[in-house]
Amino acid sequence: MRGRLGGVHLTPVGRRALLVETDDATQALALAARVRELVRAGELNLQEVVPAAGSVLLDGVDDPGQVRERLAGWTPGTETPPGELVEIGVEYDGADLADVAERWGQSVEEVIESHTRMEFVAAFCGFAPGFAYLSGLPARLHVPRLDSPRPRVPAGAVAVAGEWCAVYPTASPGGWRILGRTTTVLWDQERARPALLVPGTRVRFVAR
Repeated sequence: MRGRLGGVHLTPVGRRALLVETDDATQALALAARVRELVRAGELNLQEVVPAAGSVLLDGVDDPGQVRERLAGWTPGTETPPGELVEIGVEYDGADLADVAERWGQSVEEVIESHTRMEFVAAFCGFAPGFAYLSGLPARLHVPRLDSPRPRVPAGAVAVAGEWCAVYPTASPGGWRILGRTTTVLWDQERARPALLVPGTRVRFVAR
């Protein structure tokens, strides 16, 4: 069975999950925030809310009808409540900094100034534990991924690709364009909340 609410779709996934489709990551983040509010208020009973680029997975759903009923009034475009602000110090010495400057039509100094003026929002997590896709890059500053991914990007690399900015939490292959590096730990299993940048977190980069 496939239902609709507002401008999104609900699709059963397995026995106890629903996938709620949205137009983009902004809508997904807003919907996830609304679902969490309903769970905290005791109006919905489910175990996990996982936003993605164009969907929200609701896991541990006991009553799909309850979800449809409670979300019937939600419409795309709902503002997302502001989340916690995290500042991340960056050494802007990345291998692709000059290349990004050329693509942005700016000097290296102007790229650093532009990047540190922006406020990003963690839209969703994926690729690796603690890897948050940060929205907030204006369309005119979108840059393509590298034609050939690097076999190893170091942990702490601050990079951009397409509409996203991110910090690599661990060393891994990657094709994003590197602006700089940070010593901030993005993923620590010893912390009560291992991921530093959970969906909804606001992020500002500070030049070091």
